[in-house]
Amino acid sequence: MAVLALSTVVACSKIDDYRTEFMSGGPIIYTSKMDSVQILSGKNRVELQGLFTSDPNIVSYKVFWNGGLDSLEMPVTRSSGVDTARVIIDGLPEGQMSFEIRTYDNEGHSSVPVTETGSVYGDYYQSSLVNRGIEEAAMQDDGSALITWADVNSDAGVQNMEITYMDNNGQSHDTIIPSIIENQQTTLPDFKLGTGISYITSYIPNPTAIDTFYVEQGVHSVQADVTNLYLSNVGPGFQSATFDGRWGTLAAPWKENDAAKNKDGGTNGGFTSDSRWGYSGQLNWETWGNTPVVDGKLYQATSAPLPAGTYTITFQYYSEIQSNSSVYCIAATGDKGIPSLDGLSDALGYTLLYNGATVGATSPNLEETKSFSFTLDTPQVVTIGFLGNLVGSGDPGNYFVVGYIKLIQN
Repeated sequence: MAVLALSTVVACSKIDDYRTEFMSGGPIIYTSKMDSVQILSGKNRVELQGLFTSDPNIVSYKVFWNGGLDSLEMPVTRSSGVDTARVIIDGLPEGQMSFEIRTYDNEGHSSVPVTETGSVYGDYYQSSLVNRGIEEAAMQDDGSALITWADVNSDAGVQNMEITYMDNNGQSHDTIIPSIIENQQTTLPDFKLGTGISYITSYIPNPTAIDTFYVEQGVHSVQADVTNLYLSNVGPGFQSATFDGRWGTLAAPWKENDAAKNKDGGTNGGFTSDSRWGYSGQLNWETWGNTPVVDGKLYQATSAPLPAGTYTITFQYYSEIQSNSSVYCIAATGDKGIPSLDGLSDALGYTLLYNGATVGATSPNLEETKSFSFTLDTPQVVTIGFLGNLVGSGDPGNYFVVGYIKLIQN
């Protein structure tokens, strides 16, 4: 028993020596750590959020970042319940960052560290953003404008489209359209014809971000079918001025030169009563029966000056044209007609119906719509028409048929 007592005394002496050397200041005391820590992304900043759920002795907390080189200390006033910590940390570089959080009591005791990472967004992210695409913007029969938005990915972060437009009373409207990722359309009532929209798209980089990013303002035109305002007798179902069985001339406001009258001994041409697309009466040239068209012109001028802007001419046609022949649809300034081949460079715009690759080749019975655009810097009367140089007398010869013409203001 004496040996056992001696061993106990020796062991206690060693423990006391350890306490004296390593715990001379007393036991290590830790405050409770911050709970439920989140780092919310922002523009060159973050917001730190957390909870204090216990330990009423906490009086402050510190946030460390940049490898501990930078820090921020915030006071805490504890209540009897759960308290929330919120602090904005500004002036941060873009990218992923790690943050360490410690709590403290009034004697300087700290908690074990809590480490969280977060994303900081800035100029690089901003430069990647673009205005949401518009698939189509067009006037409707009720006087409204219908905007069809391009689909976006669910993680793209698009929040809103902020649109500015003008109504028919000259009143400007600003409207915010919350984003829907697919099949989104927006109706703008009482939209003023000939004007466009200005819009800005807003983004957030992730669902909990504290800052919204905006792209530069964009402008988009609103298409309007202005055919009936400026043109007439443009189909479907062209009307004739003269008619003899199958061939005739187009009724006003169409005009033609003598070269366009290639039928019935030079009295008719440019109109046919043939049926196609479910209706009869088309703009037409045909060279069968040794009736060529050389520098033939069919044209009409707009009934009033077109406002400055961009326009598209679209027409439906069916044709078979040899490579040594051509038909152009042309837009030219003024009301004096359309140019010949050597003056095409002076036209506002034009399109060629067919250009065969080799002599003798023919278009493969093309049936389609075709378009071209032109821009006016000032209001002007514009003449729209067809220029034909069609040779060939046998089968198949050359022909083309137009079903309708549309004038679209972009």
